[in-house]
Amino acid sequence: MSLSPDNWSVGVAVGVFCACALVIGVLGTRLTRVVDQLADRLGIGEALAGAVILGAATSLSGSVLSVTAAWRGHPELAISNAMGGIAVQTLFLALADLVYRRANLEHAAASVPNMLQNALLIALLSLILFAPLSPNVTIWGVHPITPILFGMYIYGIWLVRNARLEPMWRPSFTQETRQDVPDDVNQMPPLPRLGIEFAVLTSGLAIAGFLLEPTANKIASASGLSLTAVGVLFTAVSTSIPELVTSIAAVRRGALTLAIGGIIGGNAFDTLFMAASDVAYRDGSIYHAMRDSSQFWVALTLLMCGILMMGLIRRQEQGIARIGSESFAIIVLYVVGVCLMLLAGG
Repeated sequence: MSLSPDNWSVGVAVGVFCACALVIGVLGTRLTRVVDQLADRLGIGEALAGAVILGAATSLSGSVLSVTAAWRGHPELAISNAMGGIAVQTLFLALADLVYRRANLEHAAASVPNMLQNALLIALLSLILFAPLSPNVTIWGVHPITPILFGMYIYGIWLVRNARLEPMWRPSFTQETRQDVPDDVNQMPPLPRLGIEFAVLTSGLAIAGFLLEPTANKIASASGLSLTAVGVLFTAVSTSIPELVTSIAAVRRGALTLAIGGIIGGNAFDTLFMAASDVAYRDGSIYHAMRDSSQFWVALTLLMCGILMMGLIRRQEQGIARIGSESFAIIVLYVVGVCLMLLAGG
């Protein structure tokens, strides 16, 4: 088999794609335990650990793919991978709700930091949706929205940290509320060992993401699907597998705040895919290369995040089929979005 992706057959591309997806899933599962222990070792709490450590680590494969696609002149794949990833990861949160049987996840994992993270995500997505409507002006090839995205993300994480250390209000506690209580750090591996294991796992995720980009292009050209459809349905889902397995693993460990924080915080981090891709894209503003189909997914994801915020505030204890009504609505919205995209021809 040729080592050059340009010479791969469709069968080889599909095989590499599946292998990378499997690697991402296995490494992502192990990350949950490591990050949960790092949160306790560092004393930063599960919500912040989920947003910064777990969210960034599980997003590595997707970020590498988007930046690589932008650098190689495929803005459609870079954008659809980023926006499709946020949408499918919001769906994964609803699926994690199905795993936790005692009560709705939004009720049991009530957390002010997680609500702030979701508000930050909505603000960042709004900026991305606004960017194509702004003047097509770049400085050194970078649109002004890009540094604003980075700055707002840093400010938002600072707010999340302060909300944990000095909360101005707290959610009411019920018998189904699971608080973020640190485990006994004496029973955990030492911090250096956890750091090395974290670095190894995240490096593997980054390599898998790098290999996924050329396979996605090969599959798109052979299947006749648009790069948007491939990005939303294939690369976004495969690079988001770590979020699914880590959220379910966190729920099973009883780390509910980490489960929600990892998804929402990871989604907020994923918006920086667009900023990094804009830097890598050398043909102007990547935001102005967005097609209507990509803008559709940004708008749909905004709607899903708004509904999720309603669930986090309302905290329904039991809902439809033992999941919250908001989680059920998120599942329906995602399915409708995929159907509309396929009916429109990808």
